[in-house]
Amino acid sequence: MRNPFAHRDDAPIALITITTMLGLIMAIIDTTIVNVALDTIGGNLGASVDEVSWVATGYILANVVVMPLNGWLTAFLGRKRFYAASLALFTIASFLCGTATSITQLVIYRVIQGIGGGALQPTAQAILFETYPPERRGAAMAIFGLGAMVGPAIGPTLGGYIVDNASWPLIFFINIPIGIAAVMMTMMFIPNPKYIEKPKAGLDFTGLGLMTVGLASLQYVLERGEHDDWYSSNTITILTIVSIVALVLFIWKMTRDRHPLVNLHVFRYRSFTIGNILGIISGFGLFGTNLILPLFFQQILNFTAFDTGMALLPGAISTAISMLIIGRILNRIDPRLSIAFGFLVFGYSTWMLGGLNTNAGYWDVFWPRLIQGFGLGFLFVPLTTVSLGDVPISEMAGATGVYTLVRQIGGSFGIAILTTLLVHQTAVAWNELASGVTQTHGYSINTLTSIVAQQSTMIAYDYLFRVTAIIFALATPLVFLIRVKQRTAGAPAGAVAAAD
Repeated sequence: MRNPFAHRDDAPIALITITTMLGLIMAIIDTTIVNVALDTIGGNLGASVDEVSWVATGYILANVVVMPLNGWLTAFLGRKRFYAASLALFTIASFLCGTATSITQLVIYRVIQGIGGGALQPTAQAILFETYPPERRGAAMAIFGLGAMVGPAIGPTLGGYIVDNASWPLIFFINIPIGIAAVMMTMMFIPNPKYIEKPKAGLDFTGLGLMTVGLASLQYVLERGEHDDWYSSNTITILTIVSIVALVLFIWKMTRDRHPLVNLHVFRYRSFTIGNILGIISGFGLFGTNLILPLFFQQILNFTAFDTGMALLPGAISTAISMLIIGRILNRIDPRLSIAFGFLVFGYSTWMLGGLNTNAGYWDVFWPRLIQGFGLGFLFVPLTTVSLGDVPISEMAGATGVYTLVRQIGGSFGIAILTTLLVHQTAVAWNELASGVTQTHGYSINTLTSIVAQQSTMIAYDYLFRVTAIIFALATPLVFLIRVKQRTAGAPAGAVAAAD
């Protein structure tokens, strides 16, 4: 009798896709679902705001260290075992997170969860890109994008509902049945490509150490810089220097090694290089606005956690729709036009958000969010397809790891820059508004202070939205630095997008 969990060499693409997306969506949602529960977790575990913030920070730190190792670990363990092991580690850590009785335990378990989760996104992308034929890779990246872009919007909604109606451990326990199913399906359906060879050299401990220290230090600086007042903190100053030295030495070593731990030679493909530059900018906008929008909804519009999630949901839905559209038509258009359209539409939507005031309500943010989400679909799918289109299949696992890491770092820079600007512009607006208050007009001092504070914050948010819009508009011409070969009608875009 045939073992129902035995691997099938003839697994349909649909089953491979479902298996891959289970892990991807689980990992993506977990990066945001926790954020809305931090206050509740801190209260239950008796942790301060600084302590509980490490529940999110620890996960991201582990993510960024694992992502660039995707190529080496895939070659060492094999595609199937690596993806299954990552899913299993993530699932076990999710169970442990839900059972944590102290903040120290929870942070440690989140780091372990981040090690497993950091591998899921780039591995899923590589599996989909390799599984689908060249003429259908646009559709494959649209499917991948549904998880990568829609997940961050679903996370706060789901997390807010769970926190309001159940208990915070459920946000971790919910991963367990999904993770178990994904592990079993991975063993059954995910193939081990024959072209993936064992690493020709052993584990480069020096390179691994430099990369770990460099990326962890950089991510810490970006995550905690604003909180610690940047370079007035000795820790931030020291870690900035450490990250620069370690990463420079790491890059130097990787470009000289015959069999590098992380293959940086994929940057020899122009489309991949330009795609990563644009990925930094799109990561800046996506991650940055995903941070400041919930803050804006809650601080200015007084939305609850669940209301905030519902306000973000229209953007997720429109992203899903636009990704399905571009996935079907990408083969018939110049992908650069779609990317440029996405950049401009996203920029226009953030410019619209920059015109809001303190009296804004749900429907005032509904249309900008809908437009913003629609633009993201037209940006993300062709950008990913073109960026990876020239990379040989044998280098795909490493390339997706680097590509995902670069977008993540772009997002971290976006969050760091936008939060710093928010604090600075709020202070500037406060000084200007407060200096203009000459009499109370019947209001108490406390009431006037509250009004000035709210208006100052509103002005700062408008400033951030407008700055983001300008950055996206200025970045649009870079799209046309990507060279796309002429193709005959119906030829696959992914097969012809090429760098000089």
